[in-house]
Amino acid sequence: MGKAEGRGKDWHGHVTAITVAPEYRRLGLADGMMNLLEEVSEKMSSNSVAIGMYKKFGYCVYRCVAGYYSSADNSEEDAFDMRKPLPRDVNRESVTGSGEQNIIKPEQL
Repeated sequence: MGKAEGRGKDWHGHVTAITVAPEYRRLGLADGMMNLLEEVSEKMSSNSVAIGMYKKFGYCVYRCVAGYYSSADNSEEDAFDMRKPLPRDVNRESVTGSGEQNIIKPEQL
């Protein structure tokens, strides 16, 4: 588990944990995961693939968090707070129809 974070000169990758099951050790899996984290940390990547996946699973945008993600070049990307109404929410009261226009700042989370 890892992430890229910071701004400008403080942009860096951070590893929280890396674990490989004993039966899969010595196959280079940890090396591959670390290389991937380093590669991703160098680039600004969009969450569009993840957003599409969540929408496919029935989630919808509840609100937009402006400028939540940052990159090495100080550009920013908004994040979506996505929710899925459960079956007992028959009137879909736990979600809104205009979540992408319901914009908040990261400090309001």
